[in-house]
Amino acid sequence: MKSYLTPTLAVVSVLLAVVLFITKRSDNAQMEADAGAFADCSNRLETAQSQLTARGEQMVLLSNRLDECQSASATLSNRLTEAQSTLALQTEQITGLNRQVVETAAENRDLSRRVTDLTNQVAALTGRIADTEASLSRTNADLVQLHKDYALLENRFRCDVAERVVAERKFNNLAEVRAQLKKLMKYPTPWVTPQSVYAGLDVEVKSNGTVHVISPE
Repeated sequence: MKSYLTPTLAVVSVLLAVVLFITKRSDNAQMEADAGAFADCSNRLETAQSQLTARGEQMVLLSNRLDECQSASATLSNRLTEAQSTLALQTEQITGLNRQVVETAAENRDLSRRVTDLTNQVAALTGRIADTEASLSRTNADLVQLHKDYALLENRFRCDVAERVVAERKFNNLAEVRAQLKKLMKYPTPWVTPQSVYAGLDVEVKSNGTVHVISPE
């Protein structure tokens, strides 16, 4: 019995040794593969960490840019609000200016009508002034003529008064009265009437301005 156990144990031992060798070799290969996989994973992890770091920096940059964009957006929003307020104010001003333009146009039309009316009135007044000037010229000429006539009448009146004084003085002088009586007795005249006294009398004006009564022929 012992003679069969020894070879069996030897065979089993050999088999165990072979299995152990194969297992160890497989384990070593597996360990090498695992080590390579671990190294690859480590490399990938480092690459992922590097990428995460880069992504983090990019995220920080993007966050900063987002903040800048938000600030710029807020600034643009404020500017837009100011622009809208300015536009509303300018719209109101334009509406007011349009209203003023309409009112000014209406006033200009009224002024044009007034200017036309005033022009017509000025033309009418100019015609009246021309007529008045012509009338004044005629009146002035008439006044000049009246002044001349008045001067002539005044001179004639003075001459008549002088003639009457001379006649009165002659009739107050006895010698003159007697001479006149002799003349009348020698050259009798028809009955004297007022018409015969004043008939044919005229006034002569000399170049020096003197006037005297001339007897009828």
